[in-house]
Formats: sequence, C-alpha cells, structure tokens
Amino acid sequence: MAERKIFAGPRVRRIRNGLGLTQTAMAEALEISPSYLNLIERNQRPLTVQLLLKLASVYKVDLDELQGEAGGSTSQLREVFADPLLSGELPGDQELIEVAEAAPNAASGIVKLYRAYKEQAARLSDLADLLAREGHETSLSGAKLPIDEVREVFERRPNYFARLDEAAEAFHATLNLSPGDDLAVALKAWLRSTHGIVVRALPVQTMPSLRRRYDRHSMRLFLSERLSPFDQLREVAMEVVLLALGEHVQAELEALELSSGEARRIARFELARYAAHALMMPYGAFLSAAIRARYDIDVLRARFNVSYEQAANRLTMLQRPGAVGVPFFMMEIDNAGNRFRRAGATGFPQAKFGGGCPKLNIHAAFAQPGQVLVEQVEMPDGSAFLTMSRTLEGPQAGFGERIRRTALLVGCDAASRDDVAYAAALPDRSVPAVAIGPACRLCERSGCLARAEPPLTRPLGLDEMVTGLSAFDFQ
Repeated sequence: MAERKIFAGPRVRRIRNGLGLTQTAMAEALEISPSYLNLIERNQRPLTVQLLLKLASVYKVDLDELQGEAGGSTSQLREVFADPLLSGELPGDQELIEVAEAAPNAASGIVKLYRAYKEQAARLSDLADLLAREGHETSLSGAKLPIDEVREVFERRPNYFARLDEAAEAFHATLNLSPGDDLAVALKAWLRSTHGIVVRALPVQTMPSLRRRYDRHSMRLFLSERLSPFDQLREVAMEVVLLALGEHVQAELEALELSSGEARRIARFELARYAAHALMMPYGAFLSAAIRARYDIDVLRARFNVSYEQAANRLTMLQRPGAVGVPFFMMEIDNAGNRFRRAGATGFPQAKFGGGCPKLNIHAAFAQPGQVLVEQVEMPDGSAFLTMSRTLEGPQAGFGERIRRTALLVGCDAASRDDVAYAAALPDRSVPAVAIGPACRLCERSGCLARAEPPLTRPLGLDEMVTGLSAFDFQ
C-alpha cells in the first residue's frame, strides 16, 4: 500500500513561530537546508518519516498534531459557507481546507462570528414575534433573502386570491366536463389543440433530477415518472394556468409589491400553484363538497381525484366573500423541523398559534406514517385549536434512494370543531387540551418536559438547592 504523504506546512510554520525560530535555525536543528524547510512550509514538499521523528525528538511535537487533518474546522467552515448569504462565494472545499490548515485561529474566529450572527438573528426574530403578539409592528428583521420575503408576504395575508379563483373556475366551466370525466385528459387535450403542446411522462433515467421540463422547440411538456398522478396533474394544470390565465397571475403578482426580480419569480410560481389548485378543485364545487363532508380531507381527495396535500391546501383557500368555509391554516415541515410552507385562510396565525412547539402532533406524525393524528391544543392565553397532522410522501424514490417525507399540520380554531369531522376523534370535552406554546423561546410555561430553550423574556432560575424538570428552569 502506498504511504500517505503528509503536507503540514502551516503547522510546521506555527511551531517555528511559536518557538521564535528563524527558518535557518530550525533547518539547522532538523539537519536540512533552509530552502527545503521553506518548501515544506509552503506545502510544496511533504514531511518524511525521518523529519516527523526529528520534529518529535527535537521540539517535543505531538505527531498526531502534525498528521491530523483540520477536518473539524473544515466541516464548521463548510456549515458557515452553506448559509444562503454565502453559498455562492466558493466553488468548492479547497479554499476552506486551506484556511483551516493555514489559519486555524482565523477559521475558529469566522465560525464564532457566524454563530453569534445566527444567535442574534434568532433573538431579533423572537423579539419581532413577541412584539407582534402584543400588537406592535416591527422591522427588526432587516434585509431578507427573496425566498424569506415571499414566505413572509404569503404567510401574513389570507391564502385567497379572488382573481385567480374566479378565473380558474370560469376556465374549468369552459371544459364542459361531465361527471366522471378525467380532468388531466381534458387539460392535455386543451394544451394540444390550443397551443400544440404535447405532454409526455419520461422515465427516471431520462429525467433523474427534474420534475418537469418544457421544450419550446418541440412543443413538448415532459413530466417525470417519479411524480404521482396527482402531482403530474398539478404540473399540467400549472402549465395551463400560465398560458390561459397569465394576465390574472401577473395582476396578483403586481399587487404583492415585492422588492426584487428573484422574489417576483418565486411568487409567480406560488401563484401558479395556487391557481392550479383552483382549477383542479373549483371554488363553488369544492366548498359545497367540503361542507357536506364536514371537511374530511380523505373524502375530498377521492371526490376530486387529488392528493391529501392538495385537498388540505385547498381547504385554506375558502374565503370568498359571501361563501366562506371554516378558516383553516396549514404548516409543512420535514423531520429535522425545517419549515417549507405556512399559510392560512386569514393568514397563518403566527401571533396566536406560533407553530414552533415540539409538543405539536406534527412531530409525532413521522413515527406513524400515513396516519392522521388529531388533537386539541391550548395556548398559554387560553386560545384553543383543533389540529390534524399527517405525513406526506415526496416523489417516488428508486431502490437505494432515501424517500423524501414531510409532515403537514392542518388546523382551525377550536370554536369550529363541531363543523369538522375530525372532532369525533377527540376525547370528551372534559379532558384538557394539550398545553402548547408558540415556541420555547417565547413560551413561559413552567415545568415543561419538552422545553428545548430558555424563554427570551425571563432570566434562568439556576439554583444549586432546587432543580426543576427542565434543563432551562426560569424565574
């Protein structure tokens, strides 16, 4: 087996500088030429076994220190430069390795500064949420990434776009579908007859990393076979929306008043997605069916031949003046807690509900894939919500690929529970609701076994004589 070459020039230089030696003095002690030592320090020559032993005997250097790699510092720097603000700065890891090797103290300083930045951003976000709960507007968040700007705009406003809903419903009526007709077939026929676009599903090997691709030259819309029939229908519906309802999408986009072209591009996609759901589940028919089914998502998905996620998403859109449904809201996360979407019929209830409590059943849903978990939860101020959580499966994974699984929470005010079929799964009203909070850093519930962080608003109650249930007891 070939011997691994050890390039440790920066570490040799740090040893020499720490001892206050010149290159000439160190080279003489190691019985090599100053020019050869210079090449070693510049990583143009590896350390030989003889030199390693000489360094260890003359300067009492730990050989592990010389042979070890700066893997820890490199991985920490990699985390820093994976942040969206810095992700485009470096083409690869080589510069990170060089920084970690040549200037470990500077690398450590960069990591500490980044962590302080993240902590400060989290505190500002928590403070903004706290002020919002008390009815105060704040702009503490500063400059936002385009995706964050779009998310904030969509989360704060009602998830209802009148122009898109009305236009989609009117377009659906022009298809003249009879009961039992396949909407996907009708939309594909419209694309072909009106625009000459042919829809084709391609195998995974042909489109290994794409959901869809539109070829302008051949006028073909390619969809990945990874997608379920429901997701393929949504992709076709989005293409129809952009062609037939483009002016309505543009009008709603202008009304959002976003600050950048990138934010507008992201929002345009979200609006097209909204309109696709409106086309697949026309407002009047969907609201009527939802009321009859008492908002049972599985009944609605079967009635409209859509997925659980699509039907649940549509429930949050039922706010047409004069024809409103129960005001649902939803939140989707992955098993690491990363948030993908939050929306609501009247905006996501961030101030009242929060959505950041580890006791919510959306986290438990990952342990029971495909099952709907129902519970009533209560906030510290007494406001109560009915919540339903279930896992969602992403695109079809091949053998050896890890499946993408997220969880979706759908909720409404507990005052509406009698109108919702899921209330039947709740225990008697005399049984107390699950006590939750907005997020650990904003929650002042004492003795909470699930607490992960101390509250921002209270000092820690560290007492050597008395220890509470949580590692973050507060005064």
